[in-house]
Amino acid sequence: MSDDAAGSTLAEKGLNAGAHDVASFEDTRHGPLRRIQGFLHSYPTAIPFIVLIVGILIFTIAAGTRFFAPFNLSLVLQQVTIIGVLGIAQTLIILTAGIDLSVGAIMILSSIVMGRLSVVAGVPVEISFVLGLLTGLACGFVNGVLVALVRLPPFIVTLGTWSIYGALIILISRSETIRSQDIAAIAPMLQWMGARVALGGGAILTAGSIVMILLACLVWYILNHTAFGRHIYATGDDPEAARLAGINTKATLIGVYSIAGLICAVAGWVVIGRIGAASPLAGQNANLDAITAVVIGGTSLFGGRGSIIGTLIGALIVGIFRNGLALAGVDVLWQEFAVGGLIIVAVTIDQWIRKISA
Repeated sequence: MSDDAAGSTLAEKGLNAGAHDVASFEDTRHGPLRRIQGFLHSYPTAIPFIVLIVGILIFTIAAGTRFFAPFNLSLVLQQVTIIGVLGIAQTLIILTAGIDLSVGAIMILSSIVMGRLSVVAGVPVEISFVLGLLTGLACGFVNGVLVALVRLPPFIVTLGTWSIYGALIILISRSETIRSQDIAAIAPMLQWMGARVALGGGAILTAGSIVMILLACLVWYILNHTAFGRHIYATGDDPEAARLAGINTKATLIGVYSIAGLICAVAGWVVIGRIGAASPLAGQNANLDAITAVVIGGTSLFGGRGSIIGTLIGALIVGIFRNGLALAGVDVLWQEFAVGGLIIVAVTIDQWIRKISA
């Protein structure tokens, strides 16, 4: 055998005995901060849950036994019921990387339709109730069509429909409030959400709060165990990739906005039960409070990440901070200041967590 042939044979043996792994230049060693960032990216409800627990502890110390009394805690749940129901609707929309500024107006419009038709127009309450729900569904459908088919920005669309639905509220209601006595006499079904159940120790649970929890469970199941729920997350995370994967993103968006409108109509029913009347001035800040609950609850404003559980925790955080600060004697001005600070902190943390996918 020649020297060249022997050398080639030895070279081949050396290559065969060598490592065959593909070279990698990615540093898999992560520091503690990076691991925390990854954990929070995987479990977005962790931060709001921690904030909720810390808030309860702080106000238990600051306000004493009054804050942790069963009656006061149940009162907080009653106070956040409307925000929680609207927050569920808003969560669905924000998961698609959109936003709906008209959820509060849809809620009030639906409640006015229910109240005016049943009390003033004499329409049977069952029909008035269904027409109120269909009003919310129709409003959400209009928003969805404008966003998905006309391709207008959700912020601009819902800012415009907010004004339109607000004008319809004034037109239909004639700026008149339907009194609770009239509703109780003619259409008591509309006040059913205000029915109370005593739990003992002074705690009271309303039918509206129970419906909020059941609705949250239903939407949670849809988001986590159905194809439609996966389509919502995919559309919010990357609409173009979702479309290429075979998802009908336009139908998904229209469906999301329509369902959100229907949920807002349910919130309108809750409002009537909460205050006993159908008023065009009810829930004026509910829209912003719902967005606050969603953001504080860990749902990303950029879409594709978040949960209904986080939204409910966010609503409780808002309620607990306002209730606790009030019991501690803090002025309403500083209560709003604290909630505003929570929003900024929540968005800042969301931006930091999103860097892990960059």
